[in-house]
Amino acid sequence: MSRYRPPRKRGSRYITPEGEQTLRAELHQLWKVERPQVTAVVHEAAKNGDRSENGDYIYGKRRLREIDSRVRFLTKRLEELEVVSRTPDDTSRVRFGAWVTLEDEDGEEQRWRIVGPDEFDVKAGKLSMDSPLARALLGKGLDEEIRLHSPERGERFYVVTDIQYRPPAPAR
Repeated sequence: MSRYRPPRKRGSRYITPEGEQTLRAELHQLWKVERPQVTAVVHEAAKNGDRSENGDYIYGKRRLREIDSRVRFLTKRLEELEVVSRTPDDTSRVRFGAWVTLEDEDGEEQRWRIVGPDEFDVKAGKLSMDSPLARALLGKGLDEEIRLHSPERGERFYVVTDIQYRPPAPAR
């Protein structure tokens, strides 16, 4: 059986300023902090002689490969990303960077922010603009209905109840 996997479709190249800052912080952490530490551990482990049974050496080299791979990815990705920092001219429609409140058929509300694929975090309410829900939302206005089909839930309907382009005020 072959291990070949076709390459994934490249995600959108847009990112929020906060997302870019997070990626740059990760790159700095990996390159300037973690990599020197792991390199020092591997160097010390290599001094101990037999490397075939030296756990620090083996796992250190593995971690170095992981770090180097992620650093290469982040460096290339940051070069091609386009930071979207301005608010769109038409704020009555859902666009990249918007905080959108949806109400489902049961009356339950969900709040999502439309972000780039490099910064999505469902637990934090950040939805990738490449996801089916975000694609259905883009371009919609207040009180418009969205129909979404999912394999496990079937067809669901949502209504856009709020669109904002600045962070919502924290709940008190």
